[in-house]
Amino acid sequence: MFHYTVETTKTPEQAVEALTQHLMEEKFGVLWKLDMKEKLQEKGIELDMPYQILEVCNPVEAKKVLSENALLGYFLPCKLAVYVEEAVTKIGMPKPTALIGLTENEEMMKIASDIESRLIGCINRSAV
Repeated sequence: MFHYTVETTKTPEQAVEALTQHLMEEKFGVLWKLDMKEKLQEKGIELDMPYQILEVCNPVEAKKVLSENALLGYFLPCKLAVYVEEAVTKIGMPKPTALIGLTENEEMMKIASDIESRLIGCINRSAV
């Protein structure tokens, strides 16, 4: 499966707040937060569900990846999503190992696996 997604009883706002805090504990900063519903409304398009995308980065890990191969920057920063589907708040992400796996680089897979594990931990802690 290319993604990791969990459900939570939290509101999207509570989930984003918890996620931001847990990411900081793992040395990931939120570079950018996109409120898709709001952005689409600006363009005259209605989205019937809250959907926020957080782009996050751990600078030390990003440097490792980019130093290995500049093309790997195509996968940066990591994206996390918080949204509501069928009245349930969900937190998820594409798995870094699924993306980096496309490169067939074992050293990068080790880094991606570590990042994935840490991000999954942040998601799980944020969901409770």
